[in-house]
Amino acid sequence: MHEEYGLIGHPLGHSFSAAFFAQKFAAEGIDASYHNFDLTTIDEVENMLSTHPRLRGFNVTIPYKQAILPYLDTVSSEAQEIGAVNVVKVVYDKEGKRSLHGFNSDVVGFSRSIAPLLQPHHTKALVLGTGGASKAIVYGLKQQGISATLVSRHPSEGRITYADIDEQVLQAHTVIVNCSPIGMHPHVDEAPALPYELLSERHLCYDLVYNPAKTAFMQRSAARGACVKNGLEMLHLQALAAWEMWNKA
Repeated sequence: MHEEYGLIGHPLGHSFSAAFFAQKFAAEGIDASYHNFDLTTIDEVENMLSTHPRLRGFNVTIPYKQAILPYLDTVSSEAQEIGAVNVVKVVYDKEGKRSLHGFNSDVVGFSRSIAPLLQPHHTKALVLGTGGASKAIVYGLKQQGISATLVSRHPSEGRITYADIDEQVLQAHTVIVNCSPIGMHPHVDEAPALPYELLSERHLCYDLVYNPAKTAFMQRSAARGACVKNGLEMLHLQALAAWEMWNKA
């Protein structure tokens, strides 16, 4: 039977997922299709499910990673702790009753992507940005034994600001992960406000942004000898993890 998968969010614009899964289905001979569902409010998810009875799973992107939670019958322990869901599995029982099960594949994608780059001295991280993605990144770093400090433009409890980042902070925090959209196309000349001159070859600078492939953050960090990586592999890995989540028993 032909199965459907999809992505909910608003606005969607260009979606990596649709092209990725179309290519996967074609290459592997899978009888399935992937659709973008641009929902202006989360309430529209009910109508989407009713009109697409063959939908077996969907990804969730901004701004619904938290708004989807009340609609779910179960939420994985990881997604609960992160507080965000980006993968929903749709299950029908023998009577045709539907249930929705939430997971988070961002943490899997990030952890698998950064793990090969980690060195013994990478014990503390600065996570730039405090949006939904940063929660999964903090969780993923914790799984690797790395403590994370959130960096925000505005001071608040449990966070530091960019103005607080000095030589002492950077000596201690040798992993920096940009979870903000700063530097994303078309604003390719912008970079997080860091004292880049204080970076060294001991630093690992990871950017969730993947367009452009080498952001200004990565360029300025690499110029100081830091190891750099963008978020494209994470994107591929989290998509593959979503497929595993949809299709596991």
